[in-house]
Amino acid sequence: MSLMIGLKDVAMSYPVDQSRVAVLNGVSLDIHAGESVAVIGPSGSGKTTLLLLLAGLDHPDTGIIEIQGTRLVDLSADELADLRRDRMGIVFQSFHLIPSLTALGNVSLPLEIAGDPDTESKAKDMLRRVGLEHRVSHYPRQLSGGEQQRVAIARALVHAPPLILADEPTGNLDKSTGSAISELLFDLHSNLGSTLVLVTHDEALAARCDRQLRLDGGNLLERPSHALSA
Repeated sequence: MSLMIGLKDVAMSYPVDQSRVAVLNGVSLDIHAGESVAVIGPSGSGKTTLLLLLAGLDHPDTGIIEIQGTRLVDLSADELADLRRDRMGIVFQSFHLIPSLTALGNVSLPLEIAGDPDTESKAKDMLRRVGLEHRVSHYPRQLSGGEQQRVAIARALVHAPPLILADEPTGNLDKSTGSAISELLFDLHSNLGSTLVLVTHDEALAARCDRQLRLDGGNLLERPSHALSA
């Protein structure tokens, strides 16, 4: 099984007043292609920071991060943007849809940026897969929270990325809608054969992943699967 993500001795801190507060303390981690991995932990433990580092949207103080053998530290800002475009699908807790674009326009955007010649049909097919084929012409303000999150997931996955990074994708949704979004995310992960890294407070959701990692006090520890389902 090939290595999708490799972290070695990654440390990260933020300035607070006249000092710095450590968020990650020399974290090392390997995630293989096709795995689903949950990262859990208390608020402020650095879960989102870890996801931002994996996406190349932030940079560690020290340590090495590799995505499919590519060291992020070696890439320019443009090259990091290309990496995210070509190899990643990122799902945020806040939907980050562009309000002036329809559902179809939002989902089409990554394909248009990549110069895909089959943009519209691929975007419509992905909207169909997330159950929104009847909403292609609707703007974000005309959609419910669950529908907006489904559009966000469709946009993140329309280019079939090998790596999905999801930050609390059900955090802003009611229980019923959140459950439907979870099913959708895992179904698409399975159908695409992608690697899924999921940040969540929901231990029942985390228990669906192949592996569960707990981030607390700057340290990342692997938890046995039965520890979450007990």
